[in-house]
Amino acid sequence: MNSNLKLMLVEDHNIVRQGLKSLLEDRGFEISGETDNGRDAIAMAGEKLPDVIIMDIGLPKLRGIEAARKIKKEHPRIKIIMLTIHTNEKYIYESLDAGVDAYLAKETASDDLVEAISAVMKGEIYIGSNFPGDILDNYGKLKRVGKKGDEFSRLTNREKEILQHIAEGLTSQRIAEELFLSRKTVDNHRANIMKKLNLHDTASLVRYAVRIGLVDSV
Repeated sequence: MNSNLKLMLVEDHNIVRQGLKSLLEDRGFEISGETDNGRDAIAMAGEKLPDVIIMDIGLPKLRGIEAARKIKKEHPRIKIIMLTIHTNEKYIYESLDAGVDAYLAKETASDDLVEAISAVMKGEIYIGSNFPGDILDNYGKLKRVGKKGDEFSRLTNREKEILQHIAEGLTSQRIAEELFLSRKTVDNHRANIMKKLNLHDTASLVRYAVRIGLVDSV
């Protein structure tokens, strides 16, 4: 299996990324690309067309879940494994909604990662062994009743992207330039975000983003 598979790594901590690269290359996998942010991951996925992307959730410029959603929309054949510190079930459900094929905690054993790669290439959904065995059943039940997890799920994908940029300290003008939008459009999105989250200033938005793990502490 290993010799013909191309893997891509998306991890903003260089030491972790290099460790993963070494581990996977020792197992015979080819690393065809690597980057440290979600925005570049989308472009690189289209350029490299890897078989599997191993991606963190907490990424600069664009969170891993949003990047995964965009990649899956443009390249549904690419398998995506989320490898993250986040163990709360809501992150698993949100990742599955984005089309992610596997979800692993970073403390997982190396054998679990190799097993996940094998599973997703067979078309299976893989959840790390350190998570409850009924995760997928619970997710199916939530989907059937159409339950939304929390207020964050009420934001559109664009609003989530803009919220991350706000929390990273970008001004509306800078966000407009980054996303090729008008300043007015960004301000309208900002107002909608505040309304949906019942928050009333930038500081509150930043604290909220940190609390839910959208960005690291600032």
